[in-house]
Amino acid sequence: QVQLVESGGGLVQPGGSVRLSCAASGTIFSINAMGWYRQAPGKQRELVASITSGGSTNYADSAKGRFTISRDNAKNTVYLQMSSLKPEDTAVYYCNAAIFSYDLGEYDYWGQGTQVTVSS
Repeated sequence: QVQLVESGGGLVQPGGSVRLSCAASGTIFSINAMGWYRQAPGKQRELVASITSGGSTNYADSAKGRFTISRDNAKNTVYLQMSSLKPEDTAVYYCNAAIFSYDLGEYDYWGQGTQVTVSS
């Protein structure tokens, strides 16, 4: 069984920074792409940033220049460093990972979500 556990959300002032973490655990053979999505109230879930197993990154236009995605393959963990935060960044942030496990093969997993609120 595979789990993604996120941490690091909370209340942040505009212009502030926060780092999200997402650790994968379980019967993992390998992890391919990992990413962060977000969903604001009344809106669809959208991609924020993704990173391949080799370290290639992709960002939404809204995240470019402000957010940095990284991963530690030894720890099966992906991070999202968010800076210069704006109220419109307020959302539930979800971790996603394409994981090949010993029992299920390749499957797309999601974390439970962590709330980030940007407000003064």
